[in-house]
Amino acid sequence: MLSSRRFAQSIAVAALVGTVAACGGGAGKTPAPPSGAPSTAAARTAPSPPPSAAPTLPAGAGGLTPVFAHGRRDGAKRVALTFDADMTADQDKRAARGERFDNPELIATLRKLDVPATVFMTGKWADQYPDEARSIGGDPLFEVANHSYTHHAFASPCYGLPAVAPGSARDDVERAFAAFKRAGVAHTVPYFRFPGGCYDDAVLRAIAPARVTAVQWDVISGDAFAKKSAPVVEQVLSQVKPGSVVVMHCTRSAAPVTEEAVRKIVPELRARGYTFVRVSDMIAGR
Repeated sequence: MLSSRRFAQSIAVAALVGTVAACGGGAGKTPAPPSGAPSTAAARTAPSPPPSAAPTLPAGAGGLTPVFAHGRRDGAKRVALTFDADMTADQDKRAARGERFDNPELIATLRKLDVPATVFMTGKWADQYPDEARSIGGDPLFEVANHSYTHHAFASPCYGLPAVAPGSARDDVERAFAAFKRAGVAHTVPYFRFPGGCYDDAVLRAIAPARVTAVQWDVISGDAFAKKSAPVVEQVLSQVKPGSVVVMHCTRSAAPVTEEAVRKIVPELRARGYTFVRVSDMIAGR
């Protein structure tokens, strides 16, 4: 686990440092929260993960939540584009003032280009944009994975993200699944991405009863706060390998050039012989 945590630190600091609205990041150390039964009503009424045929990884040493960062390097040239739909629990006022944390143009482009993708959605995002969440989750091209409810850090320090309350890590995961259920998301998979990419063994132990596979990445797009698409395109194309998992964002306010970048990345990777798959497909073929 140590190498995975150091990897997360090194790749994310370059593009996602100092933000609450976007993702990426590394690992910190926090006291181990208890791993007992959920304490919130939402968690009790919507156990996680919901029924799914999506494959998961076996538990790690000592029963820790397993962590997946990329698929097989040998064999088929496959790549998984993943998009974090970020919104923190305290950004309602910003949304009310017109700030957009969604990106329907990006989703439309993925559909037009016929690109399967995994959307890591916060529960708060699903509550804010239930129609969009339901549309994404009802499209067989996509799958919706868990990115926490609050988008607070599960291990600190984590690039300026506020920390989840002590002992609430598992509840936060299950609260997000409950939000997806409220929104009517049909295709939810038992995968979880840590806000900021920050985790440690204590939190892997704490969320283990939620029965999810933690999903990191091996290619960071650099789309967060990018002003031009060209550097994002270059960064992705220069890093992708067979089995890569690319982290991008589905948040207009924090990642305004992502849709434009995708329109350039997809045809180039296809020209290089790559096939786009969802994370579930990547894990199934590991």
